[in-house]
Amino acid sequence: MPPTSEEFAQAAEVLHRGGIVAFPTETFYGLAVNPFVAGSVAKLFALKQRSPEKPLLVLIDTPARLTDLVREVPQCYLSLMAKFWPGPLTLIFPARPGLPEGLCNAQGTIGIRLSSNPLACALAAAGGVITGTSANPGGAPAALNAGEVRVLFPSGTVTVLDGGAAPGGLGSTIVAEDGGVLRLIRSGVIPYSEVLAATGASG
Repeated sequence: MPPTSEEFAQAAEVLHRGGIVAFPTETFYGLAVNPFVAGSVAKLFALKQRSPEKPLLVLIDTPARLTDLVREVPQCYLSLMAKFWPGPLTLIFPARPGLPEGLCNAQGTIGIRLSSNPLACALAAAGGVITGTSANPGGAPAALNAGEVRVLFPSGTVTVLDGGAAPGGLGSTIVAEDGGVLRLIRSGVIPYSEVLAATGASG
């Protein structure tokens, strides 16, 4: 049973206040904060026991949001976005200066995805931009349902938006672009051969 409109509105309000919301994606459950609310990213790193050197990917609700986050969209990404967004493909972009700490790596890049899960996409729309890191403390398997989220995290630390079970399996495929050439960062749901084929390349 999907969340009620009241439950969704509560989750959106939690994001606006700098809190953490667990929600389903097309792979696992994720943990969302609005990274533009002061202190929210640091709170999420502490909850996950995650090193600050490992930046958080973000979810958007429409490609139009990219203008707020990236300096440019590599040409080879256009066909990938057209074919695989919304979906489990995370693209690494050159980040705009001044983004919240914890979203960019030392090279000034940021990972972004447009989720195909309707609830995840709606939450991203409500927050503007949300984090999409997996719902698990460091070293633990990612949660596949609301019950697992509640077991993994202390009561009161996370607002759980129960959207049923997530599929699990592999995470999103992550690719980067370097000098016009695609590079596989992490294997995932979408085979890299399909990614290359969508750009007319072969591997």
